[in-house]
Amino acid sequence: MPEKDYGFRALIDKLNVKEGARVLVLGINDADLLAEIGARTPDCSADATKTACDVILLSVDSAEDLRRIEPCRAQLAPAGGLWVVYPKGRKHITEKQVRAAGLATGMVDNKVISFSPTHTGLRFVIRTRDR
Repeated sequence: MPEKDYGFRALIDKLNVKEGARVLVLGINDADLLAEIGARTPDCSADATKTACDVILLSVDSAEDLRRIEPCRAQLAPAGGLWVVYPKGRKHITEKQVRAAGLATGMVDNKVISFSPTHTGLRFVIRTRDR
């Protein structure tokens, strides 16, 4: 079966932000993306106490920031997705470190995207058996 090409899709679609989704944005300062999310759903905020989120976007810049993943798990809706956005090609934070931090919470990674020319996004979800 040939691979599907998702390269043409808009970032908001790659992130799976649907109409009316409950979105939490932590540390993402991309004005264009935030405007797109706001146009798609009125339920988007940076309120760190928000729960039952369909999509969480979490920016991390260092290995120390990875500890911020654990609290996000409790804020996800059962079928929600946590996107950990981190710098590409850096030695101070690697995909291996990001994946290990997410897996340590009991979640599983199921998608990776090019978030921007300088950042990668890795999505974690709660395992089906744990929902």
